[in-house]
Amino acid sequence: MKTIHIAFLIALAVAYVVTPLVIKLAHKVGAIDVPKDNRRVHKLPIPRLGGIAIFIGFMVSVLVTFRIDTRLMGVLAGATIIVIMGFFDDIKPLSAKVKLLIQLLAAGIVVYSGVKVDFITNPLSYMFGGGHDTYIKLGNWSYPLTILWIVGITNAINLIDGLDGLAAGISTISAITLSTVAIFLNQDYIAVLALILAGATIGFLPYNFNPAKIFMGDTGSLFLGYMLSVISVMGVLKSAAALSILVPIFAIGLPIFDTFMAIIRRSLSGKSFMEADKGHLHHRLLDKGLSQRQAVLTLYSISAVLGFSAVVLVEATFKVAIVMVFAVFLLASMGVRYLKPIDTKTGQNKIDI
Repeated sequence: MKTIHIAFLIALAVAYVVTPLVIKLAHKVGAIDVPKDNRRVHKLPIPRLGGIAIFIGFMVSVLVTFRIDTRLMGVLAGATIIVIMGFFDDIKPLSAKVKLLIQLLAAGIVVYSGVKVDFITNPLSYMFGGGHDTYIKLGNWSYPLTILWIVGITNAINLIDGLDGLAAGISTISAITLSTVAIFLNQDYIAVLALILAGATIGFLPYNFNPAKIFMGDTGSLFLGYMLSVISVMGVLKSAAALSILVPIFAIGLPIFDTFMAIIRRSLSGKSFMEADKGHLHHRLLDKGLSQRQAVLTLYSISAVLGFSAVVLVEATFKVAIVMVFAVFLLASMGVRYLKPIDTKTGQNKIDI
């Protein structure tokens, strides 16, 4: 416990001290977010690159705390590639194809180093007992599925980064959730790694919360998404929990849900998935009259509830877990209906997800 506290505090302190220096760097290299379209809710130019502070805080703490093995070296190499890509993207936007190729490269390095999902627990064995294998071995499918998970979560955090402090806070809650789950599963290594990520993000958050002095940019959101996905693969997805595959989905539930709805929404409207819009959860809450802070705190609360549910899933019996999952999906469907945009002429919800 002493190690985990020290590691957390190192990451927090380094990120907090480095962030003002990153603000100066952003101004020097021209990494400034200018509000040039109606999707942006800030009114004044704000420096980007805040993810560099999170990355440095994380790296310093990891290098002080851990002995670097092949697996961790692969994780850190992939993280470095993601951050370098984010740095250049925050200065001058890269094409979506280039970013995807680099993300695939980073994920591939991680998988090559030994971080992959080899199996998932078989729900049928918990439902019907004997006669069904406890685990479903993925075989060669473990490689593409792990890469898909890493790239998917990396972009999910990036998509939700739309309000001051939103992605940083949601990522912190997710990281703390994964750390708590790891403690329950006696995965001390993963618990420390996740809490280091939380510490670095918390150290940055005072500068990023509304009104923000700096944005994390793609440098930060892509790094956080990458690390959350990798930590979940290294930890809970390798566990024997009854519904282990649902635990990280709940832990990172809000970004996953928002991304899933964005895919459906843009597909139905004939738009490319990569085409930005104002249909995200935070935009909908602002449309309902909430302030930036109110919207962010609302989404924090939802993320915390999902995080708590993820922790409970680890120890819950199969029947209790099924009831929890049903309750969460029921509440989510109610939330979707509430957040549908209103047609000002009819006063009814538009057919828009």
